[in-house]
Amino acid sequence: MKTIIIATDFSAEAINATKYIAKAITGKAYQLVLYNLYNTSIHAQNARLSAMEIDKMFQAQKNKVNEKASTLSEMYHVEVVAHVVAGNFYDELVKSIQQFNAELVVMGMAERSVEQDLLGNTTTAAISMLKFPVLSIPLGTEYNGIKHILFACDIVRGVHKTVLDRVREVAADYHASVEVFHIREKSEEFMQQQDEKYPMEETLSGIQHTYKNVQSSEIIKAIRDEIVASETDLLIMVPYKYGFWDSMLHKSKTRAMASGSKVPLLSLPL
Repeated sequence: MKTIIIATDFSAEAINATKYIAKAITGKAYQLVLYNLYNTSIHAQNARLSAMEIDKMFQAQKNKVNEKASTLSEMYHVEVVAHVVAGNFYDELVKSIQQFNAELVVMGMAERSVEQDLLGNTTTAAISMLKFPVLSIPLGTEYNGIKHILFACDIVRGVHKTVLDRVREVAADYHASVEVFHIREKSEEFMQQQDEKYPMEETLSGIQHTYKNVQSSEIIKAIRDEIVASETDLLIMVPYKYGFWDSMLHKSKTRAMASGSKVPLLSLPL
């Protein structure tokens, strides 16, 4: 049985993401782990509560998450495990991924804001920091099946077979078609792409897939326009890593799409 971790703080976006993924895995061989980080509040620390009182508070949180897990399991007929931890969010998440041998981390995405564009949030930070697949679910998005997947990638730069295998796996699991979407600023670069795309054919064989090339200097806008035009249900991207000086000039397109997308985004790092 495969395992998916849903990181939740029980905010509106986290609750929405939990409902989405629970519906998406219903009837499939997956178990869901409710990952919840609980640290003693600053008020409790200032009150200098005893270790026993702090333990009681932690146990109360575990009871709350256990109840949520039971309710979720009964409602969607999926196996749900409650997992409450204390400490650093990312360190504990990495430990949990290893502990449960997870396939995927799911996180909710709040509505877009100026502060989020400038500073990011927990979900966009996870996409940047974790070398692990992350599925971000925008607030308000409901699961209505996955029929069309938009795989936005840089074919000329190359797509690792591990990533292609994962794209194929998701498409096969949901009987979805895949659109390989490539954007270049210069038209002559498409000639090179014709030679580069064929390695994908072997991996994607048996999956309905198409290629689409777009010439544009506004990559994010082009992807968003294609999401609407193709009625995409799931966007898949690869978060390429830039060096230090490059990172001063390049904002992660995967992170930008996560914070502004209207459809779920699956980030597949190398």
